[in-house]
Amino acid sequence: MEMSEQLKEGSIRLLVLGSGTSTGVPMIGCDCPTCSSNDSRDRRLRASVLLSWMDGVFERNILIDTSTDLRQQSLLYRLKQIDAVLFTHPHADHIHGIDELRSFNFIQHQSIPCYGSSYTLGRIRTMFDYIFTKTQAGGGKPKVTLHEVNGKFTLFGRKVEPLPAMHGDMEVYGFRIGSFAYLTDCNFVPKSTIEKMKGLKLLVLGAVQFKKHATHFSIEEAVELAGTLGADKTYLTHMNHFVKHSKLQKELPKNIYLSFDGMDKLV
Repeated sequence: MEMSEQLKEGSIRLLVLGSGTSTGVPMIGCDCPTCSSNDSRDRRLRASVLLSWMDGVFERNILIDTSTDLRQQSLLYRLKQIDAVLFTHPHADHIHGIDELRSFNFIQHQSIPCYGSSYTLGRIRTMFDYIFTKTQAGGGKPKVTLHEVNGKFTLFGRKVEPLPAMHGDMEVYGFRIGSFAYLTDCNFVPKSTIEKMKGLKLLVLGAVQFKKHATHFSIEEAVELAGTLGADKTYLTHMNHFVKHSKLQKELPKNIYLSFDGMDKLV
């Protein structure tokens, strides 16, 4: 993409493509107050964000997770270029939009580099084996290049640091880039990762619902962790249909907010 007037060297733009849990909100067949809400902030596509930063004279777009709703998100926010993908973990709502990368291949005429843990990339190879095996011509399939992440790496001039956490029994990755971090789908963050998350200006943190959950932070647990981490601003994401935006936002502590689809911030 061409240089943006708003995006300057050294800054990162965060665009929330989806702030919802695996069912999305509204949820199929539900008429609860949140699913019936007229507040656009209560309409949540599956969780994903787009990060943009300058790499010399080029603006780079980095997608975190290929959500089930990637096609809809791309059309809604007029995405025309994806330069790389960071994968947090291989659950359906975070990877099942991978085939939509085809459209960006058609535009860009090159493979898209994708980064994730050994486990995540292994599951992607298994679940989408058609991408990586020779098949008949026709129909098309995404062209991606998988890169295993074991520690810090450089991506388009910026240092990317994986943030290991636990999603039940599964290790997942969050990612830190400069003073920004994204960490969703987890219910335990080890001390070693907490140490890596000091000094953040903006944190996006998963918080699925009010009640305790087996594999996700509850709202209360996420708020407590946010207080420990001490980011200048924390935005909660991956919320289900029990969370009504206007009601909960009034109850949150200072510097903690609810994210919403289409939220656009400079870091």
